[in-house]
Parts: sequence; C-alpha cells; structure tokens
Amino acid sequence: MSRKVIIIGAGAAGLMAACRAAERGLETILLEKNDRPGRKLRISGKGRCNITNNTDIDGLIQNIPGNGSFLYSSFYTFSNDDIMQFFRMEGLDLKVERGGRVFPVSDDARDVISVLVRRAEKSGAEIRYRSPVDSIEISDGAVKGVMLKSSEAIRCDSVVLATGGASYPGTGSTGDGYRMAQRLGHTVTPLKPSLVPLICNEKWVRDLQGLTLKNVSVTIYDRNRKKVYTDFGEMLFTHFGVSGPVILSASRHIMQYDYRDVFLSIDMKPALSDEALDNRILRDFEKYSRKQFKNSLDDLLPQKMIPVITKLSQIPADKPVNQITKAERRALAALLKGLTLEISGSRPISEAIVTAGGISTDEIEPATMGSRLIKGLFFAGEVIDVDGYTGGYNLTIAFSTGYVAGSNC
Repeated sequence: MSRKVIIIGAGAAGLMAACRAAERGLETILLEKNDRPGRKLRISGKGRCNITNNTDIDGLIQNIPGNGSFLYSSFYTFSNDDIMQFFRMEGLDLKVERGGRVFPVSDDARDVISVLVRRAEKSGAEIRYRSPVDSIEISDGAVKGVMLKSSEAIRCDSVVLATGGASYPGTGSTGDGYRMAQRLGHTVTPLKPSLVPLICNEKWVRDLQGLTLKNVSVTIYDRNRKKVYTDFGEMLFTHFGVSGPVILSASRHIMQYDYRDVFLSIDMKPALSDEALDNRILRDFEKYSRKQFKNSLDDLLPQKMIPVITKLSQIPADKPVNQITKAERRALAALLKGLTLEISGSRPISEAIVTAGGISTDEIEPATMGSRLIKGLFFAGEVIDVDGYTGGYNLTIAFSTGYVAGSNC
C-alpha cells in the first residue's frame, strides 16, 4: 500500500511539491481553498511570471536577505537551472531579460500554471479545489491527517504546508499556514511587508501620481546620512508616495527601520556628472533664453514634473531664463541629481509582494524541508521565514523548496 501525502496550497510551491511527490509514486492529494490553482502566481511579474533568475547559486543567496543561507541545500538539490529545465521539458519556451530575469516567451503566467497542473496530474496527483483545511491532525508527535473546514477528515502519512504568506490576501494568502503551524508548536517569526510601496511625507508626490521615471538612480539614507541602499532602474509616483521595481527592492533594506525616518534621494540624470548636467541645463537655457523659467524645462523633464521641480527649485516660475543666475542654475542641477523625500511608512502587508517572517527556519531541516518538531510535516514556499528581492528570487524559493519537500515527504 502506497504512502499518502497531502499538500496544502496549490501555489508555486504546492504545485511543484505535488509534481515531485506524485512522480515518486506517493498517493498525492493537493488541497486548494480557491476554485482554481496559482492565484498569486497568476499575477506575479505583472502577469508575466518571472519564474527564476539566471544567476549562480551564490547570486541567488545574495539576493535573499531573509535567511538566504538556509536555502543552500534546496538550491543545490533543485537549482534555478533545474527549474528552467523542468519548464522547458514540459514544452514552455523561456527567455532571459535584463538582470537575469527569466520569463516564459509567451509573457503569460497562465502558461506556467498550466505546465505545473498538467505535470502534477500526469504524475498521478489529485487536485481538489474549494477544499480549505482547518487543521493538521497529529498523534504521538507525528502527522496522522488533516481536517477540512467541511469537517471531512483525511488520513495521511505526511503533510506539506505550502499555504503562502500574508500578502495579497485576495489570492488566498491569508496566513492560514501560520495558524496551523503555531497550533502544532511551531514558532512564527514576526510578519512584515517586504517588497512593498513606500509612503512619503511630501505632499507634492500627489501631483506626480502615475508618473513613471525610467533609468533613475535611487539611494536610501538614514537620519545620520549613512547610505543604506542604492539601485538603478524604474520607479513610480503614487498618491501616497513611491512604488515601482527599484522602490520595492529598496523597501526590503529599510525594514529594520520600520519603514520610517529614512530618506530617499532620486538622481534623475545618473548618466550625467554634475558638470555635464550643468552644461546641459546651460544649453537648454540658451535655447529658451527668451522664455520664462517654467517654460524652459520641456527637453529636460517629463511634463508632469515641471511644476514640481519649478516650485522646489525656488526659482520664480515667471523669471526670464536669461536672468537666471549661475548659482540658481547649479542649485537646479543639484535638485535633479538629488530629489529627496522623507519615508514615513509602508503600505500594509496586504499590498506587499511577499511576506517577511514566517515559520522559523530553526525548526525546519534545510536538507528535507521537514519539521524538527513533528514527524511527517514539511514546509515549502513563502510560509517559511525566507524572502528575496524582486527578480525571480521568491519564485525560485517556492519551486526549489517545493521540490525538496515533495522529494522527502
């Protein structure tokens, strides 16, 4: 008689665990509370699904600030190369973009979900939707089964808990796994939003709502002007502050500051030195010498930004360009090289891409993803206290730990 495993959660980690457990010949039941699989996977990478990153193992670890070293064993067992090979073998063509980001050629996350579901079912896994789990049942320190919220009891030999985190609760990530694990005696470290939009004190950001800045450099400083983080890429202004790829990555570095009392400096012209930018502005001023200052910045800035920069520069908007002093011009250049905002908080965990915190890695065997407290209990994905930056690292965690849990359950 074959051993039976129940996997809770049909996200990236749970689906991969089901693929692996079923192909080992285990009687595999995947329980999902939603009416379809991969709800969060479906919206990842803006619907394109950044499945992994084409770097080496050390590169992966360096981009996982939340307990990255815990994942060495998982990554060596089922690496990013193995993840790419898995999907290619199933007929999904992949491409590598800037920063090593790996996407399906179709740019459609649904294709990734289809591959995982097809592989799991082909391997013999049963996927049951609309089947929320209430609790994991144990006896004498070992897993005996699960109890569904419908009061149905299913006996099994092992359980893989892959319920996700607490971010994007609309996708089903509502923290169920944390509560189940805590009832069994596991420690859940404090949950915080990671890769999350930031709130700014400055009121003028509202005037820039919807404006995207590309190819900018951002730097985070603490109150003592110590540099905390710097990055280059794309950002977005919102009605509450800032978001976009470089901001989300920056947010993970200021978690220890509770997302407050730090400063964001934006270099809008990182390709130009101070002197080169001053010369560029001088050329524009010569070109528009007969215009007012507010009408001289069209070649330099997005239209939406001109009123804000005009006001912040303290140069009178109606001042003739040919009357602007050298000191004023250089002050304008300094503003463009260091537009500063004070960060006063983050958006809630429900709006974060991933959850920082979770089931303590001290209580999980890294080589198997098995619980050190309960025999037959395994963990995979975001429910564990591990988290990475944007760029495919969090899905790499999910697929890798899912594979390892499915290999050992």
